[in-house]
Amino acid sequence: MHSDLTPVLEIGGTHLTAALVDPATWSVAPGSTTRIHLHADGSAEQLITEIAQGAHTLGVQHGSEWVVAIPGPFDYARGIGLFENVGKFDSLRGVDVRAALQGAIEPRPTFVHFLNDADAFGVGEYVQGAARDAARVVCITLGTGIGSAYLVDGEPTNEGSGVPPEGSAHLIEYLGKPLEETVSRRAIISAYAAAAGLALPDAPDVREIADLAREGRQPAADVIDDAFRSLGAALASSLELFGATRLVIGGSMAKSWDLVEPAIRAGLAGASAHLADLDIRASAGADDAPLVGAAFWAGRHAQTGA
Repeated sequence: MHSDLTPVLEIGGTHLTAALVDPATWSVAPGSTTRIHLHADGSAEQLITEIAQGAHTLGVQHGSEWVVAIPGPFDYARGIGLFENVGKFDSLRGVDVRAALQGAIEPRPTFVHFLNDADAFGVGEYVQGAARDAARVVCITLGTGIGSAYLVDGEPTNEGSGVPPEGSAHLIEYLGKPLEETVSRRAIISAYAAAAGLALPDAPDVREIADLAREGRQPAADVIDDAFRSLGAALASSLELFGATRLVIGGSMAKSWDLVEPAIRAGLAGASAHLADLDIRASAGADDAPLVGAAFWAGRHAQTGA
């Protein structure tokens, strides 16, 4: 491995992915990726040790500036955890994770960058995927919840017209409720169970509901259509005020693009005539998009020589 590779740690709810990204090609170096389990409910010391163990799988010949993609709430500029009663990483609340990792990783990094994981995904899509070359793009990831990135020329922003607090679309309200109560894995399953007269534990997962909808079966077709029309309607004001030139949808639900795209488009058009022809694309779906995005962002914010 060469010293100009960027070491990246992507932290999920229960796992960590470590990889080296080649800035010459913006691709993950072959054979460099390792995935390890994290005890999200462990002590701060345990978590730092586990993260450092993941870091050490990358060896010692790499760049001295690291980047960590991690979900919020987190003070990304200062490198301090803000987690509290979120069910994971609560022990890192108030912990200077940057200093802790600089002390735990050998050789010692000169600097550790931190970036929101949804922003890392969005930047990755800008570098090598469906958001490429878009001046103002919103990337939404749909799964257990809603992730989002608002990008201006590939740079995440949490401020400005149309941008929700912290750049987090899950904070948008729709019909007086948080958006995730209308569009999320949990919300869609619950809506289907209620419509089909099923007990919640007996309801199928979203993929099966989508398969039923594709066959024209009710109430599955209505539930899927309603959810994604609602997503379009809920995002419309934000997209219009932000001046979005493209909307990218990622996450597991984007795999049902034949159902998702027309419903989102109908929801957008119903809310704003200006958005009827908005460029909407499914994410490229590359598993390494957050790794590449984090490395690209860190390169733009390099501390060396600063």
